[in-house]
Amino acid sequence: MTAVQQVAIVTGGASGIGAALCRALAARGLAVVVADINAAGAEAVAAAIRQRGGTAASRHVDVADASSVTQLVQHTVATHRRIDFMFNNAGIAVTADARDLRPEHWRRLIDVNLLGVIHGVQAAYPFMAQQCHGHIVNTASLAGLLPYPTNLPYATTKHAVVGLSNTLRIEAADLGVRVSVVCPGFVETGIGAASPTLNVRDAPTDVALPFKFLDADDAAQRILAGVWRNQAVIVFPFYARLLWWLYRMRVTWLSPVGMRLIRDLRRRRLPAAVEHDREEQIR
Repeated sequence: MTAVQQVAIVTGGASGIGAALCRALAARGLAVVVADINAAGAEAVAAAIRQRGGTAASRHVDVADASSVTQLVQHTVATHRRIDFMFNNAGIAVTADARDLRPEHWRRLIDVNLLGVIHGVQAAYPFMAQQCHGHIVNTASLAGLLPYPTNLPYATTKHAVVGLSNTLRIEAADLGVRVSVVCPGFVETGIGAASPTLNVRDAPTDVALPFKFLDADDAAQRILAGVWRNQAVIVFPFYARLLWWLYRMRVTWLSPVGMRLIRDLRRRRLPAAVEHDREEQIR
């Protein structure tokens, strides 16, 4: 008897970790729905997968719009009669001294990083509960487990995603649905280059970081290894697990690292009267 092909949706699938997850899932024989607000980028990823013999389709989605995510999931279920994995992966960031943040920066990050995950959960979870199986995988960050000075809205939303995931995991267990949250360290995804830095001179914002950036394809393999093991919280690489452990042992031990980050940014911060955003608004 032929095995039924499993189906995975990946939001933010046009680039970074999302694209790497799509490739890795397809290589394992899953049918992948590459979903992204960048429709052309999503189709490029899907087309490359199909050229290698995999099964992939692309869909435009705006995760900040609940109806858009609902339509994505409904279309997938209508097409495949199932949904096995929902990777809520789309995310954005903004780097700034907290004094330079405006309400629109907060709203945009909450819309994408937190409500985007909530919309994915709300759309996929009822179907998974009805079919008595499925796995929701939410991408947070090491910044969802530790403080991340210079990125206050990002850390806030990622902490919320961790809390959402850990709580839903308990609720979902009796219904046959699994939930994991991904908390990687620094991964080479392009999110930094695509995100605004507010009111500072143009300069790298990661100069104070003593950690090597992980390749996105390597990150995807580590994520899927944790998913197959049904890990509740998937933290990698080693330094990320070490920092998380240190923080749980004594929260003040990591304060010097955070101080170094914010002080490095403040050395390049422009006077408060000067508005110097790398982008005029978050797209």
